[in-house]
Order: sequence, then C-alpha cells, then structure tokens
Amino acid sequence: MGYRLLPAVRILASAAVLAVNLLTLPTAAQPAGVTRTDLQRHDLSAPGSEAVQVRVDLAPGVAFGRHTHPGEEIIYVLAGAIEYDVEGKPPVTLKAGDVLFIPAGTVHAARNVGQDTASELATYIVEKDKPLLTLK
Repeated sequence: MGYRLLPAVRILASAAVLAVNLLTLPTAAQPAGVTRTDLQRHDLSAPGSEAVQVRVDLAPGVAFGRHTHPGEEIIYVLAGAIEYDVEGKPPVTLKAGDVLFIPAGTVHAARNVGQDTASELATYIVEKDKPLLTLK
C-alpha cells in the first residue's frame, strides 16, 4: 500500500472502531423492555464536550437500574409516568411535559410506574470519548 493511502486508511479504521463503539454502547447497557434511540450527537464550543440526545422508552413496570453519566443529564418526559430515584433526593414521579436535571456523576435510576410505555428525551452534556453510561 502506498504511503499516500496510509493516513486515509488509518482515519477510516478509526472511524469504523468509533462507529462500532457508538452502536453497541446503548444495547450493551440496557435491560429488556428498555429501548434507547440515539437521535443526535454534536461537538460543543467548550473543548472536549459534546451534546447527545437519546429517546428512552420503558415498557410498563420496567426499570433502568442505578447508573451515572460523565456529565449533566436533562430529561423531558414525553409520555407516561416515570419514577426517578436520584441519589440524595426523595424519589419523584414525573409525567409527560415534566423535566428533571441530574448533575454529572450523580447515581440515579428510573422506573415506568404507569400502565403504558413511558418515554423520555434525555439530553446529555458530557465529556467526549468517555462512556455515556456507567452501571452502578
């Protein structure tokens, strides 16, 4: 292979590894009855930071266990009723139209307490190149 093609091959290989990591991360950490749909991911003007938006759907009675994120999470409940258990605070149940802010590194969990599928729009302001989610 010519020396001129080597940088392009390296870039393509790095992009392929990154794509595989991004596609497998959400499914590796989610229990049955939880669907995470990545909507968008963009670099921010703050160096080393990015915004990530994810739609999370929880089947009735399903919980997403204790976890953290490497940055802030801003939640907007789209449908249903979701109980959030945020470390250091009493549990709170939110319904469609309600919002919640979770500080970086804070342990929290969510559970669908309604009879129908519950959905949230989660916006993360996180450090790039760190796992979006760490189970506790």
